[in-house]
Amino acid sequence: MKNICFLILLTLGSTLYAQKIDRIEPPNWWVGMENNQLELLIYGKDISQFTPSVNNKNIQILGIKKTENSNYLFLNLDLSKAISGKFNINFSKKGKRNNFSVVYELKERNKDSKLKEGFNSSDVIYLITPDRFVNGDVTNDVVKTMNEKTVNRKDDYGRHGGDIKGITDHLDYIDQMGFTAIWPTPVLTNDMKSSSYHGYAMTDFYQVDPRFGTLEDYIDLAQQAKNKGMKLIMDQVENHIGIEHWWMKDLPAKDWVNYQENFENNKETTYSNHRRTTNQDLYASRTDKEKMSNGWFASSMPDLNQRNPLLAKYLIQNSIWWVETLDLGGIRQDTYPYPNKQFMSDWAGAIMKEYPNFSIVGEEWSTNPLLVGYWQQGAKNKDGYVSNLSSTMDFPMQKSIIDALNEAESWDKGFVKMYEGLANDFSYANPEKIMIFPDNHDMDRIFTQLKENVVNTKMALGYMLVLPRIPQLYYGTEVLIENSAKLGDDGLRRTDFPGGWKDDKSNGFTGEGLTSEQAEMQSFLKKVLNYRKNSEAIHSGKTIHFAPENGVYILFRIKNDEIVTVILNKNENPISLNLSRFEEVGLIGKQVKNIVTGEVFSWKDALEINSKGLTILTTKL
Repeated sequence: MKNICFLILLTLGSTLYAQKIDRIEPPNWWVGMENNQLELLIYGKDISQFTPSVNNKNIQILGIKKTENSNYLFLNLDLSKAISGKFNINFSKKGKRNNFSVVYELKERNKDSKLKEGFNSSDVIYLITPDRFVNGDVTNDVVKTMNEKTVNRKDDYGRHGGDIKGITDHLDYIDQMGFTAIWPTPVLTNDMKSSSYHGYAMTDFYQVDPRFGTLEDYIDLAQQAKNKGMKLIMDQVENHIGIEHWWMKDLPAKDWVNYQENFENNKETTYSNHRRTTNQDLYASRTDKEKMSNGWFASSMPDLNQRNPLLAKYLIQNSIWWVETLDLGGIRQDTYPYPNKQFMSDWAGAIMKEYPNFSIVGEEWSTNPLLVGYWQQGAKNKDGYVSNLSSTMDFPMQKSIIDALNEAESWDKGFVKMYEGLANDFSYANPEKIMIFPDNHDMDRIFTQLKENVVNTKMALGYMLVLPRIPQLYYGTEVLIENSAKLGDDGLRRTDFPGGWKDDKSNGFTGEGLTSEQAEMQSFLKKVLNYRKNSEAIHSGKTIHFAPENGVYILFRIKNDEIVTVILNKNENPISLNLSRFEEVGLIGKQVKNIVTGEVFSWKDALEINSKGLTILTTKL
């Protein structure tokens, strides 16, 4: 199988050693980086028996490191004086017939690369599970050389055939809906024997899974998205790999993965205890901390030992390589609290050093805002930990919103959960950089969580989209995809987008075959998202909210002359809302427009609300 990540050109004195080098990673690099050192992982049969050299006056070898595995060599280069172009890395051994060279390329770094901006509160991110979105290229559905060789749309955990081209082909739809960034779940090679569709058990960090497409397809997606003003966010995993990763066939060092001795001796491994609080707990035992960080996430996912400095450098360089190669607009990092936390600080710090305006969001699946806030850059942590992480995921607020809308109103239930949840922002270093979401690929769909209540779903989505946050919506939310038939079923949570396959009876892209409720939800979101695109008040305005009263909760976003009002109402019968309570906002006598219906009226003493639901008003007419 062609390795799409790189092409190594061998110039040999003897054909005997033509296959001596199987891999060099990273496959290329750039001049002009802030960190001017490069560590190359070189892999080939007994390669450590050779001595590498570089005949280039602008490049120096700072060190050569060997491990107990003779098939690996790590070469540390000084590129501080290097210029772009190709150069030879020479390998010598006693006897001329053994000598050979490989060609390595240093590229010119994009002049604007360091100024690269990540995602922020002006963006709305569209999360996609590529295998379940659109099958844009049926010719790559099955790759016979890979472990999982079938496509079966009836199997929740099987491959369905969606790919990178399917996303690229529908960028117009995503753009017109009002999204400004896309986050596909991982598309790197997952050559696992089952459930390889989701992408989180990578078996090659430098190769695009051929069932999703090629590296060129990935680059094309990034470029076409950028041409439309959209950012591409890459989903990365530093904590673990898939059991079928090529490393696991021939591990580089005796401590490359945690509990490696168990794996090599066919013994049961030690699994993570998933006690994520051990990262912050002042009283946590060493045993609990070690099991949390070092234990395997699952039997099919070996846990990487980022304390190994060679591996740590490899992972950091890999992330930077993808930022440069794809011109990324951000990184989403999976299972953020699970790896060695000092490594995660170093990892994020190295990326932010290269791209000071970049964005990285880490997944901390906790409903405790203190735990979520701990990981964000700027947090004043008691243990002195500095994360270098720009963004975290707002699981606490997500739960508060679901609870609030599912509960009947009382003093301590209902809207007060949302009100008090937002009040927790005092504990965050930068709440406007936190990512809010109604659901994601690991959760029941928002429509399912809210008991298939369309009105409540609109209230949840409308509220999230005006918060001082970075919103993320999951593909298909706009057409009310749900998974009530199998609660908790990951495969069904990642169900196919209607219209992504030629034989689909309904089509979310064209509207054909959608129910009236689906079409109405799609229209609603399109209006709100496209208004949000140009709303400075929502992007960076002041936030004021008023404690819920009589089943009504109201929040305002204000900047200059733009005031955005969000009214959440649980009353089934018509009500008259006394507006004098909100006098401090400064709306009295101003004209406001309902951004969904287009109705324009004057904000006076009272507002008549005829039914339960969401109202979003703006002073921008």
